[in-house]
Amino acid sequence: MTEFLTIGEPIALFGSKEVDLSLKDATQFQKFLAGAEVNVAVGVSRLGHSSTYISQVGKDPFGDFIIDALKKNKIETALVGQTPDYWTAFQLKDRVSTGDPSIFYFRKGSAAAHFDPNILRNIDFSTLKFAHLSGIFPAISQQACQAFTQLIELLAHHHIPTTFDPNLRPQLWESTEKMRDTLNHFASFATIVLPGINEGEILVGSRDPNEIADFYLQNGTATQIVIVKLGEEGAFIKTKQGEAYTVPGFHVTKVVDTVGAGDGFAVGLLTGLMENLSLKEAVIRANAVGALAVQSAGDSDGYPTKEELDTFLKAQEVVL
Repeated sequence: MTEFLTIGEPIALFGSKEVDLSLKDATQFQKFLAGAEVNVAVGVSRLGHSSTYISQVGKDPFGDFIIDALKKNKIETALVGQTPDYWTAFQLKDRVSTGDPSIFYFRKGSAAAHFDPNILRNIDFSTLKFAHLSGIFPAISQQACQAFTQLIELLAHHHIPTTFDPNLRPQLWESTEKMRDTLNHFASFATIVLPGINEGEILVGSRDPNEIADFYLQNGTATQIVIVKLGEEGAFIKTKQGEAYTVPGFHVTKVVDTVGAGDGFAVGLLTGLMENLSLKEAVIRANAVGALAVQSAGDSDGYPTKEELDTFLKAQEVVL
């Protein structure tokens, strides 16, 4: 029995422990579990909801590490295949005192890129409340893209509400045009679309949150809500019914690592909706988890437990 499901490529991340040293010069690294979708699965589980992750890793030390890490985070791994034929992806990330860290991937031809679509036959949809999809998995290979399409069709058939985060990774696509057209197509199947304002400029040609929201609300009949992430300024919400408003973000005194903030936003939103919070309350929670995420070095290490989230919100004088 699971409330939440997502599909993606898990990665063994080696994060530099040396601030403002290039990846070429850094010599000290710490290993983390990473990957946008797995970040969301970790955060959802940490907030007390049952979570299932779909993927494929290699029969190698990194694959074993990822499966162990998923289990430690109480994430169901029955739909994580393991193959001896392909290797598990990994990446390097530097540590910076300001701005976004640079990342170097080792993922082409990975086990997830050769995902076995037969894994999808074993999904139990009976207790699912939400599924989260991102634009990364379909970018890693044609085989992954086909499986992603198959999963979208299955979710629609079973009437499972979905969130879709474009999560742009231009380096994984053959062209910007291919990326834009493919991701906007997939977004048309989502109940809730979660673009960032910078992504809107690339995918829609506008940095105006209202114009971005209007595009996705008109992009597909399935889409009922668009939430445009505005970074530290919060999030702009627009619904199919015409309701539109901005929910302010939370001030953070020290940013350690911005990677994982958007995934943390999805964590807060999804768990809030699963707990029957109002949309506005769920977005307040989403902003809170995003704010907590940027204060830790690992992609998902800053995601809170329910108690930690309640403590943060109480300190901000917010009651949900």
